[in-house]
Amino acid sequence: MRALLPPGVAILNEPETVWAAMLDGWSAQQLARNLSLSTIVSRRRLAERFRDFAEEYPWAWTVEQVDHFFMELRALRGGSRSTVLGYQNALRMFLGYLTDPTYGWGELCWERFGTHPAQVFHEWNTARHVQDAVGEPGKRPYTRNELEDLFDCADERVVRIRRAGSKGWIPAFRIATLMKTAYAWGLRRNEVRMLDLVDLASNPQARQFNDLGIVYVRHGKAMRGSPPKRRAVLTLPEFAWAVECIEEWLTEVRPLFVAPLATMLWPSERGHGASPIAADSVSRAFNEVKREAGLDDTLDFHSLRRSYVTHLVEIGYDAFFIQQQVGHEHASTTSIYTGLSPDYRARVVNDAIARMAHATTTDSPKEN
Repeated sequence: MRALLPPGVAILNEPETVWAAMLDGWSAQQLARNLSLSTIVSRRRLAERFRDFAEEYPWAWTVEQVDHFFMELRALRGGSRSTVLGYQNALRMFLGYLTDPTYGWGELCWERFGTHPAQVFHEWNTARHVQDAVGEPGKRPYTRNELEDLFDCADERVVRIRRAGSKGWIPAFRIATLMKTAYAWGLRRNEVRMLDLVDLASNPQARQFNDLGIVYVRHGKAMRGSPPKRRAVLTLPEFAWAVECIEEWLTEVRPLFVAPLATMLWPSERGHGASPIAADSVSRAFNEVKREAGLDDTLDFHSLRRSYVTHLVEIGYDAFFIQQQVGHEHASTTSIYTGLSPDYRARVVNDAIARMAHATTTDSPKEN
């Protein structure tokens, strides 16, 4: 930083120049840590947003400004707990960078402004990360009846739009099949929308699924500083119906609006299908179906993945197998996703009572 802002040299609009250099330096540090560009850009925007709120530069930030910023975020803007936690962690890291003596920002600010940046995000004024997944209590899996309503509504929209003579039935068919795929293979929104034709493969141990016995996920959720995590998701017999849905999409509908060489499984309308459907387009189309089906607002696209985990548990699949299918690093994360139905829990209790009754009968001494 000395080469960029040498001491004793007059600089026009000195505070703004130092501020811009701080942001550039932090961006470079994050690039060196191999973080994604999207993460770096969003964190930089957050730092700028906090600076605008505080109306001060980092060397004058205070804990009171932290309190007021997050009070407004929660009370007026409806920020979720996970959003608050993410914002606080990012801003804490920014100040950690500025207060690290290695980078010399504290000394530079003292020479030029008579003060220096200080860490204002402490344990006592920020949220604590106490579990692997942070979510609102209202986030839950769909019940089987809700899933049926959701998918039926998606299918009915296709029929209705097609009967009206509109070409919009093809995008409606796309989102209906994409939703079913997300549930039947337990995929996140980005994982499912980024699927390519080459990601679909046969499973020698399950030839009944043809070329859909395995779905290779190449755009899984990345760990910090790491590339997207890859995994192979096996097609399960309970979801054979989803295989038929994708085959119908591939053979009858998808060829109607994509170029012959396009390989994205869910192509966008632009560029003859050379690019995948945008994440916002997935969310917008999904929410339209969900509202039309009359389902709870707390149920979201990710609830399809929660449903997958829950239903595999209820069916009786091994916990480690489920963890591998959904690509969780820790079993505790998978357990958080699980929301067992009252019927299933009642069945477990009844089975336990039956086993106890049988054991009592078997172990009781016989009368002479």
